[in-house]
Amino acid sequence: MGMASSQSSYAIFFCLLLAVLKNGVLEAEARAFFVFGDSLVDNGNNNYLATTARADAPPYGIDYPTHRPTGRFSNGYNIPDLISQAIGEEATLPYLSPYLTGEKLLVGANFASAGVGILNDTGVQFVNIIRITLQMQYFEQYQQRVSDIIGPQETQRLVNQALTLITLGGNDFVNNYYLVPFSARSRQFALPDYVVYLISEYRKVLARLYELGLRRVLVTGTGPLGCVPAELAQRGQNGGCAPELQRAASLFNPQLQAMLDSLNSEIGSNVFIGANIRQTNIDFISDPGRYGFVTSKVACCGQGPFNGIGLCTGLSNLCPNRDIYAFWDAFHPSERANKIIVQQILSGSTDYMSPMNLSTIMALDAATNV
Repeated sequence: MGMASSQSSYAIFFCLLLAVLKNGVLEAEARAFFVFGDSLVDNGNNNYLATTARADAPPYGIDYPTHRPTGRFSNGYNIPDLISQAIGEEATLPYLSPYLTGEKLLVGANFASAGVGILNDTGVQFVNIIRITLQMQYFEQYQQRVSDIIGPQETQRLVNQALTLITLGGNDFVNNYYLVPFSARSRQFALPDYVVYLISEYRKVLARLYELGLRRVLVTGTGPLGCVPAELAQRGQNGGCAPELQRAASLFNPQLQAMLDSLNSEIGSNVFIGANIRQTNIDFISDPGRYGFVTSKVACCGQGPFNGIGLCTGLSNLCPNRDIYAFWDAFHPSERANKIIVQQILSGSTDYMSPMNLSTIMALDAATNV
C-alpha cells in the first residue's frame, strides 16, 4: 500500500514538474505574430468594412472548427492560422476585431485586408479596404495600445522578437494591371517595367516595417498567378495556365528575392526571408496526384469553367470533399493546400525558403533570446 501511494505521489510530483517546465518553456518561447497583406492572409478584417471583398457567408468556413464563415478566404484554416499552430501560439485576431484587447493584444494582430496590393490604386473596385500604408499605420497604433499595457520598453522587445508574415503582389497583377484590357497601369508600363516599379514600391514597404521594429519577416512570392481557376477560366489556353500572368509571376518573384537579399545585406542581418518565391509553379499545381489532389484546376466552390467565374456563394457548385481539391475558390488554396504551403515554410529546403526555413529561424531565435 505504502509503495503504491509513494509511487502515485511521485507520479503527481513528476506531472507537476512537467507542467511547470512546460509553462516555463512556453513563457520563454511565446512570440507575437503579425500579419500584413491581402486575402490569402486576411482572417476577418474585411468583415468590419463596407466592401464587396469579404468571405463572411457560407460555404466559407465550412471546415473551420465552428463550421461557420470567419472572413477567411478558405474552407477552413488559412496560412497565418497554420503558422500560429506551428509556433505553438493561438491564432491572431483581426486588428479591427472588438475582441482584440488586453492580453489578446500580446499574441499579435492580423492587419491584412482582402483586395489590397503593393500599390494604393490596386483593388480600388473594392472601395473600403485597408491599403498597405494604412495597415502599417494601424501597426503603429497597435504598438501604442500595447505600450499602454506593458510599457514602451517591453513593447519594443515584443515587436523586435515577433514573427511577421507579409503577402502582397498578386492583386497588383490580377486586380490592377490585368483587371481590364488596356488598364491605366498597363498603358503606363510595359510588364517588365511595371514589375521593376512594383519591386521598388515594395522595398519601401518592407524598409518601413523594419523601421517599425520588425526583425523577422516572412515575405511570400506570388505563386502561379496564371494557374488559379479564375485565370484558367478567363485567360487560359486549352486548359493550360494563362501565359501572361505566369510571365508576370516569373518576372516578379526573382526580382523580389533579389530585393530581399539586398535589403538584408544593407541591414547586415537576415530580417527578410523569402518564402515559396523560387517555386513560381507550386509543386501541387504541376503534379496534384503526388499530393493526393484529384485536381489543381477546378475550384471546389464556384461556377462556370473550372468553377472559376464569379464568387463562391451558397448558390455555387460545392465539392463534397475539400481535401482532394488544391483550390477552394477561384483564387484561394484549400485548407489542405495551405497546410502543404506552411509545411514548406516550416521545413522547406532553400528551393522554397531563402536564406532559411522557419524551423531554423525558430531554433536560432530561441538560442539568442534566452
